[in-house]
Amino acid sequence: MAANRARGEVIARLAGRERRLCLTLGALAELETAFAAEGWEVLADRLRGLSARDLITVLAALLRGGGEDPGDLAAVELGEAARAVAAAFTAAGE
Repeated sequence: MAANRARGEVIARLAGRERRLCLTLGALAELETAFAAEGWEVLADRLRGLSARDLITVLAALLRGGGEDPGDLAAVELGEAARAVAAAFTAAGE
């Protein structure tokens, strides 16, 4: 599996499987809705302090942005979830 870096995709290993993540406009809109955030600044502030449930919400949105079905994310370890989310946000800014 290869990531389309021009699109901002990343490949992350989550619960033993390679998964594609991408911070798309749709993923951002999904996060704004999930966190009731009106605008970029509010969403950015909200993302600075995530609970475990919030991290799963962000991870699922990024997976959908990458064309993946998030499925059950309960087996994903905290560290790998955090690294995957950080990588997706970093790739989107490149």
